[in-house]
Amino acid sequence: MRVHITDVRSGDRLSEDVFNAYGLHVLSKGTPLNEKEISRIFQHQIDYVSIEHRESPSAAIAVMEPEVKAPTTTVKAPEYNPLLRPLYHDAVAGAEQLFERASIEGRIYEDDVRESFQPLVENFRTERDVVSLLLMLNTQDDYTYQHSVQVGMLSYYIARWLGWSEEDTVRAGKAGFLHDVGKCRIAEVILNKPAKLNDEEYKEIQNHPQYGYEILTRSFKDEEVALAALQHHERIDGTGYPQGLSGEQIHPLARIVAVADVYSAMISSRVYSEKKDLHFVLKELYELSFKELDPDITHTFIRHMVPNFIGKRVELSNGVLGVIVMTNPTDFFRPLVQVGDEFIDLSVVRDISILEVNM
Repeated sequence: MRVHITDVRSGDRLSEDVFNAYGLHVLSKGTPLNEKEISRIFQHQIDYVSIEHRESPSAAIAVMEPEVKAPTTTVKAPEYNPLLRPLYHDAVAGAEQLFERASIEGRIYEDDVRESFQPLVENFRTERDVVSLLLMLNTQDDYTYQHSVQVGMLSYYIARWLGWSEEDTVRAGKAGFLHDVGKCRIAEVILNKPAKLNDEEYKEIQNHPQYGYEILTRSFKDEEVALAALQHHERIDGTGYPQGLSGEQIHPLARIVAVADVYSAMISSRVYSEKKDLHFVLKELYELSFKELDPDITHTFIRHMVPNFIGKRVELSNGVLGVIVMTNPTDFFRPLVQVGDEFIDLSVVRDISILEVNM
């Protein structure tokens, strides 16, 4: 029987091979569907699959697919939860209000955090295309507050991909959302300075983790969220600040937020830097995983982000435009690209690479 992917249960077994919209093989007939396989189906944007008949009486209840169409090479437009855009902007506005209140009162309130960020969390729990979400929502305005929302979103996803409990996953999202609250005590002329900071200004910027820790310990009983703010600029090799911690000295929550923080900062438009291509930034992040960022967390993030590029238009280094149709699990950044009716396997054709990924 054919069922919608949201109705698949762990342990169901495929009764037919599964192909994506480009006719490429994803999973074989007879494959048992567990978390890994279901995630792979989601990543290929497949809505319906055929499974073997379930033994339980309740198994007869299934959502039937109205019509099965042959694979097509037409690029499917990204589908978004229509609530995400207004909820994202509400969260950005909420972050600004939190920063302003923290600047005045020296603390923030749980109800304000919940009202600002929780509605977005509830709606992006089912958002499977993180890359499209970032491309759609990232603008040049309100960098500090957008950055806070993005790091909250990404920290939530990373914790979930690491297999953390729902409670800890939500805490990770909250920690990411609040990680930069200490910047409320930094003068805007420094935060938004278009030129390079002088030594005194840079030293003041480096105080924002400590400022954030003070605000959050004054605001909540949960010290882990405060530690994430304090340590999100610490680095595995000991080159970070403010305490020069290294390795396991850095709290796991802070290590998650650090990866999300670096990624969001590099893809964002700021007054003093141009945003970089999302795919290119993942490659830079991969390099950082060998010295500054937690390798397990970083590789988990990359491994789950890369499949979301399937279906995205790309410009190749030879000037040709194409579409990513399959990722390479052993070579993250050299996928299979469709150009017209032909396919280029970048893991084989090494003299061509991806220059830019677009919607």
